Order: sequence, then C-alpha cells, then structure tokens
Amino acid sequence: MTVEIAPSVLAADPLQLGDAVRAVQAGGARRVQIDVMDGRFVPNITMGPETVAAVRGVTDMLIEVHLMIVEPEKFVPVFADAGADLIIVHQEVSPHIYRTLEQIHDLGKSAGVAINPGTPAGTLSEVLHLADLILVMTVSPGFGGQTFIESTLPKLRELRQELDRRGLAALLEVDGGINLQTASVAAAAGARVLVAGTSVYGAPEGVTRAIHGLKNAAEQGIAASVRE
Repeated sequence: MTVEIAPSVLAADPLQLGDAVRAVQAGGARRVQIDVMDGRFVPNITMGPETVAAVRGVTDMLIEVHLMIVEPEKFVPVFADAGADLIIVHQEVSPHIYRTLEQIHDLGKSAGVAINPGTPAGTLSEVLHLADLILVMTVSPGFGGQTFIESTLPKLRELRQELDRRGLAALLEVDGGINLQTASVAAAAGARVLVAGTSVYGAPEGVTRAIHGLKNAAEQGIAASVRE
C-alpha cells in the first residue's frame, strides 16, 4: 500500500530553499508542505505567499500549504494565486469550515482540513465529504522538532475507519514528530501521507535515504497491521 512523504520546508535552510526543494524532489518526494504561521493561532511566524510562489517556480511537485492562521478564509485566494495545489485550514479557527472548503474548491484547488491533538475527530463529521485531505496534528502546532504525541493514534484509527465506512477518498495525513518508529505506527493507524521536516532535512544520511527510509517504515507498519 502506497504511502507518501511530504517534506516540510520549515526545516530546510531558508537561504537554500530552492536547492532544498529540488533535493527532495530528486529524492523521490511527490509533494512538499509549506507551513504558514501567523503568531496568533500558533506561537510562531513563518512563511507567506511569496515563499509559495518561489517554491512553485522551482518544482512541479504538489504543493500543500498548511495555514496555521486565524481567519484563513481571508487569505485562501492569495495562496491559491501564489501556486498552492492543496490548501489546508484548521477546524479550530474556521467557524464556517463548510464554506471555507467550498471556497478552496471554487478556486480550483484541493481542500484539506486539519485538527490539533486536543480536537476530537468527531468535529469533522459534517465536512469529511468535502475534504480531499484530513490532517491530524501529532504535535502541538507552531514549531518543528517536537515529539510525537502517541495519544493521537486512536483519533487516526477513528478517522481511518470512518473514511472507509463512508467510502470517502480523502487522504489521511499526519504532521509532527515523524521518524522511522512513528512513521510505522502512524501508517498502521491509517495515515497515508506523512509530513516530515527534521527527519528529512536534518537526516545525516541525506534527504534521499531519509525519504525512502520513512516510506519503507510506514509501509512495513501497514503490512504488520494487516497481518494482525
């Protein structure tokens, strides 16, 4: 069963961003994630639409933009114009999440919805059919290099079961603390896209071996879960 690794450029050297994006594409990645933080929803400030446009200029990979910002609906058009293929918004700051996901689709983009570790899976029940991707945060968002929160695994399993029960095609993604061990357990719990920052860009063996290692670990986790 196929698992995709989505390198997060948050962990890349910002002075070598173009080279960092090219490196993961050459290493086998088919998608890349750009984390946008506003210092309000999360305690950090990071990239904006200019970064998305710059990345778009050096790759044909799928670009997913993770908006960790308040009032994301005000900025969706800007990031769509900048070249995002998939725009992810948070349930916690989107009181009209149904409308926001439709807004993303109306702009010709794929729509994702994210939930934090403390947010129940059931809050997404009414919009699962609108989402192309569901992102479960496995750390508290805001900074890279955090430790995977194992108590998010039952939530992953719940969402995997619900998507399968309803016959929905949305991808299930995890973000936070992904390494060889957690890639295996997250995939076994149902994740099919794994966002990895430090474990890719900080890997001593290089990004290509890191991507393949994470992918193999995840697929082995799925195979083990099927045998159980």
